[in-house]
Amino acid sequence: MDSRPSQGTLTARTGPAHGPIAFVAIGSNTGDSLKLVKAAIARMEKLAAEPLLKSSFWETEPVDCPPGSPPFVNAVVGIRVRHGETPESLFAKLQQIEVEFGRKRTGAKNEPRTLDLDLIAFGTETRNRPELTIPHPRAHKRRFVLEPLAEIAPELVLPGQTQTVKQLLAQLPPGVCKRI
Repeated sequence: MDSRPSQGTLTARTGPAHGPIAFVAIGSNTGDSLKLVKAAIARMEKLAAEPLLKSSFWETEPVDCPPGSPPFVNAVVGIRVRHGETPESLFAKLQQIEVEFGRKRTGAKNEPRTLDLDLIAFGTETRNRPELTIPHPRAHKRRFVLEPLAEIAPELVLPGQTQTVKQLLAQLPPGVCKRI
């Protein structure tokens, strides 16, 4: 898989087979994380109406994780969803992919994981429910989300924000986020 970001591959087409663009943040910090993230991206291709937008891969320090947690491999993809897909149905599919890749939820907060798929945004939709909040409530504050997202959608304004992804990223304090 080419590790360079793929900008602009999604079109503005609409019609019976095409819905909004959803952005998904991907992370892994157990096992062969780079291999797992690449495989998860390949799996998510099956959910898309068009080829995915794909960021580079990034190695990042764990944020709000237990002491001694290993670094993460992160990426972001943009998925043009099929007509009729809802945020809830896509979220359920993403959770199923996590399970397929060995994710076990123990209830511990921010524990190391084989795969974490966060639905960052789904077009202009918003949700504020216990099971799903979009846009992701902390995406605009997280370098490990904004660095890869800025590669594929720098001018995106997340619902509820007034600044672009690129502008939000410029306001964050320095952090360890290295392209790999």
